Amino acid sequence: MAIDPSTDGFRELMVDDEPSLTEVMACVFGVQEHEVRTYQTLLENPGSTVAELANVLDRDRSNVNRSLSTLREKGLATRERRLLDGGGHVYQYTARPPAEARELMHETLDEWAAAVHDRIDEFDACNV
Repeated sequence: MAIDPSTDGFRELMVDDEPSLTEVMACVFGVQEHEVRTYQTLLENPGSTVAELANVLDRDRSNVNRSLSTLREKGLATRERRLLDGGGHVYQYTARPPAEARELMHETLDEWAAAVHDRIDEFDACNV
């Protein structure tokens, strides 16, 4: 996973006395608010399909599908294929448990901080 959280996002978090979980997740993972909402809905509805989530979230299936792709890319959701009785298959999605997501947030933030520390260590008056 590329470690490139928004500098503006971190600045906003630092000045906010009590940032919301949505703001923290969006900043650390570089995701949108609707993707955090999809993650939270998936926590409440494990094993959901895109159609089921689209119904609960009241969003278009294509938008939900993109959110799920982003969540999978960030390691916040998994996908399993289920065969249908009448033939074919459907994908079911499950959110990474909160404890694991929390650990992933810590790891991501630690990696970003280490990268910033490396840049600071490269500081030279000639590079200003």
